[in-house]
Amino acid sequence: MSYVNRVGDDVINEPVVAGRVAEYHDRVRWGPIISGVLVGLATQLILSSLFGAIGAGSIAGSGAPRTISPDIAGNVGIWSTIALLISLFVGGWVTTRACGPMNRSTALLNGAIFWATTLALSSWLLASGVSGAFGVAASNAAGVINQVQQQPGTVLPQNVPTITAEQARDIAAATSRGLWWFVFGSLLGLVASLIGSVVGARSPRVNTYNQ
Repeated sequence: MSYVNRVGDDVINEPVVAGRVAEYHDRVRWGPIISGVLVGLATQLILSSLFGAIGAGSIAGSGAPRTISPDIAGNVGIWSTIALLISLFVGGWVTTRACGPMNRSTALLNGAIFWATTLALSSWLLASGVSGAFGVAASNAAGVINQVQQQPGTVLPQNVPTITAEQARDIAAATSRGLWWFVFGSLLGLVASLIGSVVGARSPRVNTYNQ
């Protein structure tokens, strides 16, 4: 601000001071992180359904034989990974966009926590589904055992399936490939979350005022 001194008509300019808006005291914002998780899961569900509908429609109208099933499995894996990366990017963007102004390091921190929360929630949902299936199988097995116990002359079947050494090696190789793909996909998801967080972050505002 400037004004004129009436005595000597001197123009006096007051110095301009720039003050940076302070960030939050707590750098982790769980409200925006939960919002990002929900938006990320919804985005993944929509994209997976969209890609699945497009792929199923193209197969239904192609008239191709059933021998293309290995190619279908590979394409499903690729498009599922793409849907996952897009959803994590969107979720990371929403996480930091819903926060107040923050610097890049704070945005990366919240993006990493968003990724970890999404991974933990997805694992819990998967584990819940598997445990539910085992729960049904266990209840059925308990019913069978009760029926057997009610019939003293009945014996349990002894035809337990066995596997050969080659089959065991094949199972171990498939398990190893699956775990490596999980690690690789998880790291790609972390990168997508961090990129989305940096893109969605808003820099701290600078207020200019006169002193």
